[in-house]
Amino acid sequence: MKQPSWIGLAGPTASGKTAIALALAAEVPVEIISVDSALVYRGMDIGTAKPSAAEQAAVPHHLIDLIDPLEAYSAAQFVADARRLIGEIRGRGRWPLLVGGTMLYFKALIEGLDTLPAADPALRAALDAEAAERGWPAMHAELARVDPVTAARLPPGDSQRIQRALEVFRASGRPLSSWHQAGQRQVADDGLLVSLEPDDRAWLHRRIAQRFDAMLEAGLLAEVQALRQRGDLHLGLPSMRCVGYRQAWECLEGDLAPLRERGIAATRQLAKRQLTWLRSMPQRQRIAAEAPDAARQVLQALSGRGAVPV
Repeated sequence: MKQPSWIGLAGPTASGKTAIALALAAEVPVEIISVDSALVYRGMDIGTAKPSAAEQAAVPHHLIDLIDPLEAYSAAQFVADARRLIGEIRGRGRWPLLVGGTMLYFKALIEGLDTLPAADPALRAALDAEAAERGWPAMHAELARVDPVTAARLPPGDSQRIQRALEVFRASGRPLSSWHQAGQRQVADDGLLVSLEPDDRAWLHRRIAQRFDAMLEAGLLAEVQALRQRGDLHLGLPSMRCVGYRQAWECLEGDLAPLRERGIAATRQLAKRQLTWLRSMPQRQRIAAEAPDAARQVLQALSGRGAVPV
């Protein structure tokens, strides 16, 4: 079997990806490429479970702290950055280890991207203003009229993707789904994707609750309060829509009491979406996240493809 050009370690939030990645780094010469749409933001450390300074010192990490929360980072940018880094890391005689839970990024790297219209800040601002007046469920209903295929796979509260789908339609006159069907794709399907997926959903739910509690104890509210006090950030930005940040922001505007419940619920929903994405990627090698020997199983999977010595 052909040796892969990169190694991927995917899985839902709180499935243990970081710990296993660091364990692998102790056995294999790797550099870690973050596959996480939240870790790109500077100043967002606690709520993103960003690797600590010690962890980043132990093994080189890439695509962390790239941009300010006021900026945006796309799947296309990730693919370009990841392709460049994969080549550079291989050139240094190390393995590129792609670790994270942003499945859209993994899928874009493996299957390629459609050539979509570029983001239009003015159009996005207009859509945000319209949504503030009508609500995102109404915007979702509009999307269902112009692009029923895309609307069918998006929940009414998925404001970020509803906005992008409407933006594409209004900019091009074509539904987003038609671009997906017709796009010319450049793929990178020569990697080995290992996926940590729990057999016991209750195990994952316990870990999600424990991790959110740890974030609260570490100062998540203070971190979000500092971001709010900047004065230039708002809930319409992709950064502030990140799970945990959105809920903390909303509770800081009113009642803090429901924060823990809302934060854990939103994180569970995120994990469910991540698992749905993973099930649509049949090339992955699945490993039970809660298995006591999960790290050893990952190492065996890599050995089986010649990515590490047996």
